[in-house]
Amino acid sequence: MFRAVTRIALVIAVLAAPLSVQAADIPPIEYRERVLDNGLRVLSGVDATTPNVTVQVWYGVGSKDDPQGRSGFAHLFEHMMFKTTRNMPSETMDRMTEDVGGFNNASTYDDFTNYYEVIPANHLERLLWAEAERMGSLVVDAEIFDSERDVVKEELRQRILAAPYGRLFGLMIPQASYQEHPYKRPGIGSIAELDAATIDDVRAFHRDYYRPDNAMLIVIGNFDESELDAWVDKYFAPLEAPDAPLKRVTAGEPPRTGSGVYDGYGPNVPLPAVVLTWLGAEAASADAPALQVLDTILSGGKSSRLYNALVYEQQIAVEAFSQADLPQQPGLFAVGAILASGQTVEAGEAALLAEVARLRDTPPTEAELEEARNEVIAGALRERETVDGRAFALGYAWATQGDPARANTELADLAAVTAADVQRVAQTYLPEDRRMTIRYRPESERPAGETPAEPAPPPAQAVVFDGEIVTLAPEAQRQAPPPVGEPVDPVLPQPAETTLDNGLRVIVARSSDLPLVSAAVIVRAGAWADPKGLAGAMSMTAGMLTEGTETRTAPEIAQQVEALGATLSSAAGAESSSVGLTVMSDKVAPAFAILADVARNPAFAAEELERQTAQALDGLSVAYGDPGQLAAMTASPLIFAGTPFGHAADGTPASLPRLTPETLRRLHGTYFRPDNAILVLTGDVTPEAGFALAREAFGDWDAPAAPLPTQPEVSPTAAGQMLVIDLPGAGQAAVRLAKPTIARSDDAYYPAIVTNSVLGGGYSARLNQEIRIKRGLSYGAGSSLAARRAVGAFQAQAQTKNESAPEVVDLIAAEMTKLAAEPVSADELQARKSVLIGGFGRALGTAGGLGGVLGDLAVQDVPLEEIGAYTAKVEAVSADQVNAFAAGYLSPADAAVVVAGDAKLFEAGLRERAPDLRIIAAEDLDLDSETLTKVD
Repeated sequence: MFRAVTRIALVIAVLAAPLSVQAADIPPIEYRERVLDNGLRVLSGVDATTPNVTVQVWYGVGSKDDPQGRSGFAHLFEHMMFKTTRNMPSETMDRMTEDVGGFNNASTYDDFTNYYEVIPANHLERLLWAEAERMGSLVVDAEIFDSERDVVKEELRQRILAAPYGRLFGLMIPQASYQEHPYKRPGIGSIAELDAATIDDVRAFHRDYYRPDNAMLIVIGNFDESELDAWVDKYFAPLEAPDAPLKRVTAGEPPRTGSGVYDGYGPNVPLPAVVLTWLGAEAASADAPALQVLDTILSGGKSSRLYNALVYEQQIAVEAFSQADLPQQPGLFAVGAILASGQTVEAGEAALLAEVARLRDTPPTEAELEEARNEVIAGALRERETVDGRAFALGYAWATQGDPARANTELADLAAVTAADVQRVAQTYLPEDRRMTIRYRPESERPAGETPAEPAPPPAQAVVFDGEIVTLAPEAQRQAPPPVGEPVDPVLPQPAETTLDNGLRVIVARSSDLPLVSAAVIVRAGAWADPKGLAGAMSMTAGMLTEGTETRTAPEIAQQVEALGATLSSAAGAESSSVGLTVMSDKVAPAFAILADVARNPAFAAEELERQTAQALDGLSVAYGDPGQLAAMTASPLIFAGTPFGHAADGTPASLPRLTPETLRRLHGTYFRPDNAILVLTGDVTPEAGFALAREAFGDWDAPAAPLPTQPEVSPTAAGQMLVIDLPGAGQAAVRLAKPTIARSDDAYYPAIVTNSVLGGGYSARLNQEIRIKRGLSYGAGSSLAARRAVGAFQAQAQTKNESAPEVVDLIAAEMTKLAAEPVSADELQARKSVLIGGFGRALGTAGGLGGVLGDLAVQDVPLEEIGAYTAKVEAVSADQVNAFAAGYLSPADAAVVVAGDAKLFEAGLRERAPDLRIIAAEDLDLDSETLTKVD
């Protein structure tokens, strides 16, 4: 991924000089290692503070190992690994993870594929058994193969073809930057090469790469080490490593002899983009730490050079980014920008080259260097807050550098980087005459007569698999999974609270010994408070909090925050607005000074508002080219029409330019006041320390004499309808069904969230089962239920190829209807409850997650003791209550249906279902209008 950067006067002084974060401040990841006779490496680390455990298996095979003519194959195979084995019917992994309150997933990188689960600790033995099953006895049959290939095609359409810049990042950059090395092949592949793959290809791929001597098992969490060793010996030791040597990529990328230019075009590209790439280093290179620091100096936050130059000062880009790609073999270094409206790729390229030249010519300042090191090291600390984050760090070090111990030593290497090192690697790796320039523009700018090249798939070597073909054993002959162990009771955080004399409610919960603190100031006003005709006003008010105060400019805020290794962000939702901070615990005092300043004293300077408005408008132009975002933005104006929720919360192209500094100051003065605010602190902070910080920073914040406006009642009356937003050339259609639903205070809240969990709350829920798993029509389908203070919102969604949109609309509606008509089985009900309980427990396990839960409870007037009652209330929901809620609130008959995509490919099918179907061209969409269109 490319890193992208876009959008108080207190007694405690913040010095301009950065405060150093030392690598020694980061606790090392404690683990032990052993190697089985079959070559499997096993890492384990005990954490008795959590009720969970993560199980991860990393394989030394990635996209670079795709067979010739089979790009995307490693990724397709990753999908196959979640299906059938000799003793596990399809979807058993989900039954054993999601259905017990855990989760599972996997990812395919250039060099490796990793499979990971987090589950309650008493399920550890079962997951070890299941992972050994996947490694040793995967079943590949035609039905599963065809289904998962269809799913991967939908993933490709969603991520690459439908997203405005998907082609640029997913296809063009690697293809243009490499000549010979297989890193040039897109990891997600191409539809043509996916269609060419055969079952023999899949079986041979599993045999060649999914073997114990090419894998690492990582287990971190709450377990007994002797039991773990015995289980690993029982399930993994019998697996045999093949006699054939492992296949390894030996191709090298030749040095560049000059510069090059690649011109790319795509449909629905609202803003031009330019990316410059150079051949870089491998992860194990001695230059890797300096390249990482260089990367952070260029684009690590709002005080970075690219943001300051291109986005803030010159205002020629809406986003600027860089990436030090450090894979197992030499990778790339890239810089790039998505340009602002009216700007050219030539201007973007010149500005990027100027910033690279500055670092070649002059070393960074010591302040820049220290800030960059602090950011990188503090980021590592945030990653290690969870058991799966710590396991990932170990696995990534093994997969890219060959040694998991590098996860602990690399922090010291980063801390040792000097300014001279940064300049040296800029000179070595980023010479001006060895760059590749990739320019990305809309298809309409392609020169006349030029046609897009459609390269034929390269020839593939025919594969005939002659090994053992594994099949699912008859049920009576299957080996049963191990039993579930005794549960580990979680230790719930105990929040404490006080109210300051000015009315500020302060909530503190100490949740971790890891030196990390999360804090947020939350006010009870969001999009509902937008003045009529000024959609996005509260969103802009919140966003502007970090863009300058009475005593700090926007660049000063960014520099001071990032020098502390902290993160600071602000945003508004439907019913609340917030500004939040995460920082190492020994830097809380100076960071808190900044938090209080931006919350209390924003300047709302006219030039900053002009800058932020321009960026927001460019962001909307990108969103209007993405079918998923278009459908999502249209839902609220449809279902809440005529109410305070019935507009686009982030604003529209017409409303944003009407915002003035006076409007924002008025909104801030009205709603950002201590008697309308909540301060939440979590992590490595005691109640006593948290309360003291609150009194120091906010005790003299005076509440205005004017009465606080109350949130209005919201009573939606809009009728159901079907609306199409026509986006010609869109690579996919986004389907969304939406309805108003209950408030958080409703007695049916817990039946509501359980009902949603059954319908669309996860991979194993009904919508994903029907749309993705059974039919391969989408990369993922699901639903959400946001129960707010006033009135909630239910939405169900999926993205699919344009031609399948009518079928997906039918499938979503059918499942909503079925849920009201037929009882939910006891097993399904218990599984979907476990999903909720497990997700809630994991949220409480991080400082930010706990702060979010406590903040939501406070905003919604729910007692904080609810964190201790949540599990019992979820467990108490009955099948009859699920049916009743679905019947009362989830009928599709009066739902709003939005489909955004290439209408010519699905209009006829939808019109058969809805003769009064409305179609609005994307360029005519007006979310400020009652009719939603510029043309009545």
